[in-house]
Amino acid sequence: MSIANLNPQRVWKNFHSLTQIPRPSKKEGKAVLFLEKFGKELGLETIKDELGNIIIRKPATPGMENRKGIILQAHIDMVPQKNSDKVHDFENDPIVPRVVEDWVYATGTTLGADNGLGLAVAMAVLEAKDLVHGPVEALFTVDEETGMTGARGLKPGLLKGDILINLDSEDEGELYVGCAGGLDATAVLPYAEKPVPAGYKGYKLSITGLLGGHSGMDIILGRGNANKVMARVLLPLIKDAGAELSSIEGGSLRNAIPREAFATLAIPAESCGKAVEIVKAHYAFIQNELALQDAGVKVTLDECTIPSSIIDRVAALKLVQAVYACPNGVERMSDAVPGLVETSNNLAIVKSENGKIEVKCLLRSSVDSAKDVLGEAVKATFELAGASVRLEGGYPGWKPNMDSDILKTMKSVYNKLYGKEPEVKAIHAGLECGILGGAYPNWDMISCGPTIRSPHSPDERALIPTVEKWWNFVIEVLKEAPVKK
Repeated sequence: MSIANLNPQRVWKNFHSLTQIPRPSKKEGKAVLFLEKFGKELGLETIKDELGNIIIRKPATPGMENRKGIILQAHIDMVPQKNSDKVHDFENDPIVPRVVEDWVYATGTTLGADNGLGLAVAMAVLEAKDLVHGPVEALFTVDEETGMTGARGLKPGLLKGDILINLDSEDEGELYVGCAGGLDATAVLPYAEKPVPAGYKGYKLSITGLLGGHSGMDIILGRGNANKVMARVLLPLIKDAGAELSSIEGGSLRNAIPREAFATLAIPAESCGKAVEIVKAHYAFIQNELALQDAGVKVTLDECTIPSSIIDRVAALKLVQAVYACPNGVERMSDAVPGLVETSNNLAIVKSENGKIEVKCLLRSSVDSAKDVLGEAVKATFELAGASVRLEGGYPGWKPNMDSDILKTMKSVYNKLYGKEPEVKAIHAGLECGILGGAYPNWDMISCGPTIRSPHSPDERALIPTVEKWWNFVIEVLKEAPVKK
């Protein structure tokens, strides 16, 4: 079944079109051109700024000119994640959606429902001729997933609306009024390459089968981090079996919990049996610990070609110990909002190449000082190992406004449509609202979306019935937009 025929068709047909256009972060140019053309072909005022952000304006329907202007905001880029056995070029290949019962998945890759469904809803509003609404603007930003550079570079004065509805949340029936800020940490550890000693065999250590997920939304679930698991197994292999590290690679994106990690090793022939037993023992421990959160984890040690060189032992050991010690996962829960993660770190990427090992983390917190303290802890961990460390790319959180007019309107509309109050929450993820509010401090902002699970992983999926509920909710909110004062 083609997803273009799902209900509401006007939303799903747009989302299907977007799945056919490659749009990984920082490489979303084809989608930018597509959206610019979309707006112009509708005869609507369409602006592309120097960063590639797209703004499309649609006038109020007759009789609604006195309503506050609403900005429907979504980001253009998607997270490019795939299973290791999947052949897919995110810069050229389309996503292949599939329907499984009530869910839409991709096929071995991320789906791009984050935030393609937000784009699709805004597009459906722009092209509809049968809706009632005040002045509407669509703001489509670039590069949300790897730096929020589109939001950061948006110039004041370009948009005219009063209310921003961010279409990037992932639970239907929930309204988000606050989010965490973020900070990037990058550690670089140099190493010397050494020849492989005589009498050694080559082995590949693989950590696979983990679920991964969104480093903000899913960090609370306690899923395994492939880089942490790798360090846990490597440490006894180096110390007790005399293994030498030749290369290491784990994770690929800061905002995705790493699902896989791989290391190439040289192991003394007389210690190979011991190495196998070490891996077997630690695998059993890890399976037991992750039995509920990540039951599919696999830890394997397979013989391979002897590597051409090894990383000097001092640097290898320092790296493994630093990754082992580095804070990861939930650091603190919120005192103010029960069940909300306040502060966390995702030890996202570890990669050796050309004489240096690079480690990348994404820290999040709704408390700026706590984010800074965690950043210094990560920095200290890797500096003690001899690495140089940069803390950069920080962005602010979004402080909730419980007296918001649009919040009151949306709560009333949801209750009218569905007979119950929506939940009002803050989110431990980096929505663009905090940054956008810096350029437009007078905006009244809120975030909503359909139900999406496992974003930033190949298990990403969207719950079909919630898309229709969300669509009906959004168009009714447009109809009931607050009157200008």
